[in-house]
Amino acid sequence: MSKEVEIKWLGEPEEHDYPAALSYLSLHYDEQTAATFVDKLRLAAISKFKAKDIFRASGLSLLGISNAHVEKDQQKIQSGRQLAPLLLVRDSANGRVVIADGYHRLCAVYSYDEDSVIPCKIV
Repeated sequence: MSKEVEIKWLGEPEEHDYPAALSYLSLHYDEQTAATFVDKLRLAAISKFKAKDIFRASGLSLLGISNAHVEKDQQKIQSGRQLAPLLLVRDSANGRVVIADGYHRLCAVYSYDEDSVIPCKIV
């Protein structure tokens, strides 16, 4: 993919990102812990990290461009639409960052530029 495309970001995550984060975090943590993380994410300030660093910290694999969700986010990038910041949780016990919401967006951005700086909320 071309690095010539400007990736645009919303100033805050979208409201539907928080219930999505809760659903995903509930697979890793008990309901109360997951809900507490989401409450903290709502209040967290925006931070910025490079796409490649988020991948390294998460330990996840990059999804290919054939993934429908990644393709949808790539189309948003191509058309100049803004993406929502990622929601991240530091899992110190396991030495990882959990991508609570935004994994497909991260994969889409990485396909353009692994050094791209991505706005995130992290707790």
